[in-house]
Amino acid sequence: MPLMLEGKPVALEIEQRLRDELAEVDHAPGPPATAAAVLVGDDESSHAYFRSILRTFKRVGIDVVPREIEATISEDKLERILGELNQDPDIDGVIVFQPLPDHLDRELPANILSADKDIDGITYANAGRLSLAVPHLVPSTPMGGIEILRHYQMPIEGQHAVVIGRSPIVGQPMALLLLAENATVTICHSRTRDLASITREADIVVLAAGKPGVLTGDMIRPGTTVIDFGVNFVDGSMTGDADPSVMDVAGAITPVPGGTGVVTQRVLAANTVRAARIQRRLPQRA
Repeated sequence: MPLMLEGKPVALEIEQRLRDELAEVDHAPGPPATAAAVLVGDDESSHAYFRSILRTFKRVGIDVVPREIEATISEDKLERILGELNQDPDIDGVIVFQPLPDHLDRELPANILSADKDIDGITYANAGRLSLAVPHLVPSTPMGGIEILRHYQMPIEGQHAVVIGRSPIVGQPMALLLLAENATVTICHSRTRDLASITREADIVVLAAGKPGVLTGDMIRPGTTVIDFGVNFVDGSMTGDADPSVMDVAGAITPVPGGTGVVTQRVLAANTVRAARIQRRLPQRA
């Protein structure tokens, strides 16, 4: 049985860290740390995540301004709203929940949001800084994976990490974060030939393909660490990208559910505190 890299202990550790930082932020001139949560339309999963974020932020002591917007909003009007949030001195960070309704450009937030308020690290400026190894505000999901590896003292430096998935939200930034930790990184995707021959050479496998069963037990060597970002539903049950057979071979693995998701939300909160420090010109903590 592998070591289960449960997310809850990591989340609690981050929360404690944030409470210490928030005390410093709240003593600085200005309002308390505040995030705007922008939800457009009626996507069920987005609404569920929206409610979960509100609970998490309240738990750690961050104020949230919820902005629920009708699905029929025009692109121009949404752009104006985001521009106003950029300029609002009482708002430290902004998250725009995806997916946006089909008639809206899903890249609009990446184009419009201020890099200093982009708490999910989606803007082109923040993506560029990450690629140049000078991160500012980092995408919350992959950073959550790094937090898990650190918490459980899983070795990263010098390890061969294989990332399956190349999305700009998870796969690509995760590869860059692993590089920053001095791992040797290979990115694989749907066009990769002979995936198993690559994953069998890995010390760490990161799953971000959004496809259940993309990694099976015979595709890894004994003792491999598996970070599973997959969120899939099979026969009504949530599952990751790892096939159940991986459990018989892996040395450590994040469970789904109960692994990366709960940590992602705390990283969003941590990014909000970081953004609040930026707005108040407070030095960042290491």
